[in-house]
Amino acid sequence: MRAIWKGHIQFSLVTIPIRIYNAIDSGRSISFNLLSKEGHNPVSYEKKDKVTGKPLKNDEIVKGYQYEPGQFVIVEPDDFSKVKLKSTRVIEIEGFVKEEEVHPTLFEAPYFIGPDGDVAAKAYALLCGTLKESGKIGVGKVVLRDRETPVLINPHEGGIMMYRLRYPNEVRSMREVPQLIEVKEADKEQLKLAKTLVDSMTTKFSKIEMKDHYYDALKTIIDAKIAGKEVVTVTEEEPEVVDIMTALKASIDQAKKKPMEKAKGTLAREKKKAKPAKAVKRKAS
Repeated sequence: MRAIWKGHIQFSLVTIPIRIYNAIDSGRSISFNLLSKEGHNPVSYEKKDKVTGKPLKNDEIVKGYQYEPGQFVIVEPDDFSKVKLKSTRVIEIEGFVKEEEVHPTLFEAPYFIGPDGDVAAKAYALLCGTLKESGKIGVGKVVLRDRETPVLINPHEGGIMMYRLRYPNEVRSMREVPQLIEVKEADKEQLKLAKTLVDSMTTKFSKIEMKDHYYDALKTIIDAKIAGKEVVTVTEEEPEVVDIMTALKASIDQAKKKPMEKAKGTLAREKKKAKPAKAVKRKAS
């Protein structure tokens, strides 16, 4: 695993040399190249002036901020250098909070944090242990790609993870969702049945299959095309929409049957194992 960032975690007067690694396997995504329909030649991305249609080179393009419709202020490269930020190699922890205080909508991307060298390992282990014992997570800021970004650090499987966060003002309010005001309080009888269904389906997260079926299906099609095989597509039927009460009752009945069927299957396998083997008679030669 290759480090993508090298620097320090700093809180108060404590400084720990660290390295950051991508927690996401980008190899698990499928990307495509644009090709011409005739000839299958690569298609170039040509930047053009939308008004004149003239192709533009990189040095003929500037960055503009639209402050009114059709009105732009031009921001030059030198203007960006005037924005003075703190060290780009320090994750500065500003405080420690309870994990439940950070809303899930603020989480953006996960990273692994590891110690930078043997000397840093001891301080790294101390921070990891302290976060675990206190039940707290660290919240701070770091400069990534010339932009100050809020981050969160927390213990994970004997190490430390960092999550890049969104700023709270970037997240829209739930009140903006159309027709939300029309949602009425749930019917008590329906609520009781729905809770029974949830209870019957309660399990552990580790037991739920978390697999990208789309990736596997698309990879199968691609492999088949490479091998010159026929591509078979499966058309999924639209689920039938039924009355909510009928659906809840049927779902609860189905959930009750599954443990019974599983138990019957286990019992049958145990009986089969316990059944004595028949004696095989051999003819004398």
